[in-house]
Amino acid sequence: MANAPFDDRDGTIWFNGELVDWRSAKVHVLTHALHYASSVFEGERVYNGTVFKLTEHTERLHESARLMGFQIPYSINEINAAHDVVLKANAISDGYVRPLAWRGSEMMGVSAQKNRINLAIAAWEWPSYFSPEARMAGIKLAISDWRRPDPACAPVQAKAAGLYMICTLSKHKAEQEGFHDALMLDWRGRVAEATGANIFFLMPDGKLHTPVPDCFLDGITRRTVIGLAIEAGLEVVERPIMPEEIAQAEEVFLTGTAAEVTPVGQIGNDTFTPGTVTRLLIKAYDRAVGRTNDLTAAASTSAS
Repeated sequence: MANAPFDDRDGTIWFNGELVDWRSAKVHVLTHALHYASSVFEGERVYNGTVFKLTEHTERLHESARLMGFQIPYSINEINAAHDVVLKANAISDGYVRPLAWRGSEMMGVSAQKNRINLAIAAWEWPSYFSPEARMAGIKLAISDWRRPDPACAPVQAKAAGLYMICTLSKHKAEQEGFHDALMLDWRGRVAEATGANIFFLMPDGKLHTPVPDCFLDGITRRTVIGLAIEAGLEVVERPIMPEEIAQAEEVFLTGTAAEVTPVGQIGNDTFTPGTVTRLLIKAYDRAVGRTNDLTAAASTSAS
């Protein structure tokens, strides 16, 4: 079922408080979220049957909804408990979870004050976001034409569906040009993030530099990796980073729930070799989530 369409799979989805057959978890074509992007979601990884940092994800889901002007009708504890139900029902040990909250179909128009707020939670088996070969060779990033918006123009701290439109456009173009993903700048021309992951640069001063998340998500994995880097004795600098500084970097990697810690081998015309610090943080992250795997071993082998 790994390559099956997402609307045609075996299993069950938690939908507004009850488990329903996977293929029956549907919404109407006149759902507000489909027309006006009034939905928020999370992406979560399951390791050994446990969602990594589940409560942080659920808290962010609630906060994203608040920023989008609605309240999810289930508490954090209720949502966490629903995750357990979904994982057990689908026998997921290592995989991915997608909670999604959205405005329904009661009103159709820009205003939807009385629309029902729906919540669904789906889970499926999912290995590494990028293939092992691409990950350990260092993925290639194009530089997107689309930019992360000014916080005065969008609720940039919400994990909201509408904010990913430019990510899809950016990633599609990058893939068509032979890249794996795209690096996005912000409205000021500063380095921001990839289409679904934060970015770090090991600079010649021996410190890890990463953009200030003032117009994009301060990722849960980002914060985790910053903590792991500090524990390892590395200094992390959060600051504005300009595109012309990219060529100075000695190592580059992405962080995200799906991407985990993924080395970058190319950004535009600049190339990099995954090195000691990237390997160290891949191993540290694997330990943090309670997993050892062939990718970690491959990282050590390919870089030695």
